[in-house]
Parts: sequence; structure tokens; C-alpha cells
Amino acid sequence: MVRPIVGAGTDERAWRAWPAPATWPVLSLDGRAPTAPPLVVAPHPDDEVLGVGGLVAMLAAGAGAGAGAGAEIAVVTDGEASHPGSTVHTPAELAAIRRAETATACGLLGVAPAAIAHLGHPDGAVDETALTDALTARLAPGRWCVTTWHGDGHPDHEAVGRAAAVACLRTGATLLEFPVWTWHWAEPDDPEVPWHRARRIDLTEAARSAKRAAIDAFRSQIRPLGPAPADAAILPPNVLARFARPYETVFVP
Repeated sequence: MVRPIVGAGTDERAWRAWPAPATWPVLSLDGRAPTAPPLVVAPHPDDEVLGVGGLVAMLAAGAGAGAGAGAEIAVVTDGEASHPGSTVHTPAELAAIRRAETATACGLLGVAPAAIAHLGHPDGAVDETALTDALTARLAPGRWCVTTWHGDGHPDHEAVGRAAAVACLRTGATLLEFPVWTWHWAEPDDPEVPWHRARRIDLTEAARSAKRAAIDAFRSQIRPLGPAPADAAILPPNVLARFARPYETVFVP
């Protein structure tokens, strides 16, 4: 269900005080096929880093089976609608900026430029049918498809999550969903979130450091573009605090 992402959202102190994550099973990185690195599907440039940047860094460093197989990144939109009323940049300029930020950020996580694909869907108007077909062509039995949860609240996040789910059903790939804006609108023990399917990814210090650096690469999102309200940061400190935890969360089937 699409939700307005407004206000300050749930304070990170509430999530930090919540005891449930300590009881979630830890996601095992063993058993991956070395010839099929996980496919991480980001609705917008930065979602891959916010949601599973630490996981991507650990895969690139050789954690689990298939050491060094890393991950491949598919970025669905260029994020050109992040500041629709910007007085500084046109949508086309923002798209170019965010593509460049993605290359820098993913490089800091250990992802080679050749492993990043930009699918070119309009920001705010993802074509689910076309995306489902594109993901189907990239997936295979047992391959991980890691993307935003289909209930995350943002329309693009939900559309991408639904498309990935269908593609996984078609191919036999394994769907792993991660929350991004759920941390904003939900609360601990929220009955609308499938916490029973949650798995914890404990991050190494190196992965946390790489993730911090990768987030910092998205200057267009974490800093104001200019003084006008329309150019305000999309990811202010209270939002970024949710992605500085020592673990990441995915929902398994």
C-alpha cells in the first residue's frame, strides 16, 4: 500500500531500542553459485546502498561461498524526479548526476562499472510488465534477486518489488526483499510488516565503513542542492541514521 512519506518518521532511537532484531535468524551467505552473483535491483540510485550496501560490500570481499563473485546491480530509474521543483537542476541534469553518484558509490562497495546496469524507466512511472520481462531475462534458478519490499510504501519501490517477485516465480530465482521507507512509516512490532520473515545480515566493520562512504557519495540526496525548499536534502540526518546500524534486514520467502 502506497503511503505518504512525510514528517520525521519513526525515530531511530525507537528502532535501536527494539529487541526483536537480536532474535532474527542470521542470513547465511553460504551456498551461492559462484557463476551467478546476486542481482540487486534498485528502484532509484542509492536504494541499493541504503538497503543492502553492507551486504554488497561483503559479497565483493568474498564473504560466503563463491568468494569474490560479488553482486550485479540493476538500477531501474535514474532518480530524476527526486527534486521535481528544483531551482538548480533540470530532471535530465539530476539523472546524469545520480548515474555518476551510483558509479562512485558502487565502486566504493567493490562493484565494477561493468556490473552496473541502468534500465532507464521513468522515475515515478515504472513499467512493471517491461521490468518483469527484463528481470526474468537476468535471473536463473537459485540466483538471489535482492530488491525493495513490495510493501515499502513508495510507489516505485512497490512496483519494483512486485516485478521482481513475478520474475522470481518465472525463473526459480530466490527473492530477498529489503525495507527502506518502512523504517520511516512503520513502528517496532508493526503488524503490517512481515517481521516473521526477517533475516539479519550482520555487517563487518569493513562493510560498514564502505557503506558509509558509499552513502556519502550521493551528495545530491544527502545535501541540499540549493537554498530553496524544493532543493532540500531528500535524506537528512534523521533518515540516514536508520542505515548506520551494524546489521541490515531482508525478508525471505
